[in-house]
Amino acid sequence: MDGMSGERDRVGSEQGYTLLLADDHALVRAGIRKALEDMPDVRIIGEVGDGLGLFAFLERRVPHLLLIDITMPHFDPLEDTSVIRTRYPDMKVLVVSAYDDDIYVQGLFRIGVHGYHLKDQPLGDLRLAVRRVLQGERWVSPPLLDKLLQYIGSGADSPTTVGLTPRQREILRLLYEGLDNQNIARRLNLSVKTVENHLTRLYRQLGVSNRLEAVNFVRHHPHLFHTTPSLTPRVEKPAWDVNEGRQINILVVDDNVRYRRQLHHMILRVNPQAHVYEADTIADATRLAREIRPHLAFVDVILRGENGIRCVRQIRAVSPQARTVLISAYPDREFHREGLAAGAVAFLDKKDLDLNTLRQIIEDAIPE
Repeated sequence: MDGMSGERDRVGSEQGYTLLLADDHALVRAGIRKALEDMPDVRIIGEVGDGLGLFAFLERRVPHLLLIDITMPHFDPLEDTSVIRTRYPDMKVLVVSAYDDDIYVQGLFRIGVHGYHLKDQPLGDLRLAVRRVLQGERWVSPPLLDKLLQYIGSGADSPTTVGLTPRQREILRLLYEGLDNQNIARRLNLSVKTVENHLTRLYRQLGVSNRLEAVNFVRHHPHLFHTTPSLTPRVEKPAWDVNEGRQINILVVDDNVRYRRQLHHMILRVNPQAHVYEADTIADATRLAREIRPHLAFVDVILRGENGIRCVRQIRAVSPQARTVLISAYPDREFHREGLAAGAVAFLDKKDLDLNTLRQIIEDAIPE
């Protein structure tokens, strides 16, 4: 790989640089292509629209620069970006995204991306970003610069995590890897009660209320362990290995058919024995909940103008045993508070709902 990368870099310096576009919106890719096509030494060699297509392309050909929207289907922003940086260390990565959350951006820079460009910025700035990254510099869109300038490259932990002891960090790492309390206790030769006490203090210190929120905290602070946990490839442990023969009914309520099907597919990857049902309105969700008595329901906060929190109440009214998880592409603290008050067990950003998190949620919901 190193020899191939070196040859590629020499060719790039003499004949121009190759670039791969990765974005799930064809119109966005067309706009980017148009903005970059007259750059004399940059040649776009391909376009992909999801994570599966991206990894398949990279197995065949590695460009000098990957220009990527990390919120594509079948792509986990932090975990899959970590894999790419590990497998293709010589390839530059320029993220082009609509998200401007500084903690989220910090995590990506910690993983090793070379630039972060906001989609609402002028296309002329994107040309400059491509040029800078190819020249070995970092790029941050101006609106993010003030928030990130002090942080990038500092290597400092957030104030919340500075006081964590080595034991707490070790337990947090195992929690992130999907181990339950009994397995954490077994791995560290501790009692389950000791692990529970550590977790109680950890949750309080991190400002979270449960293990799902703790996992999301780690995902947003990948520098917490000094090396990102996902840089060490983890073997996915499917839920059916532990819960073989136990069926589970899962309801997915979302008015975005593409995302609904994507989540349906992800659930079946985690547990092929699951029975997954879909709804796009509160009325349909309530009817299905009454018929199938779901063990678990994922509910979007906004459903064609309807309130997903009301949907949670309706589902729990007709199926009290159902565990409901609210999801949203635009999380809001007030929605979070109201959702938990309505009976939801968690409120998650859609971009955080990856396979590991899904597995943990499903395992918790499978009946004994």
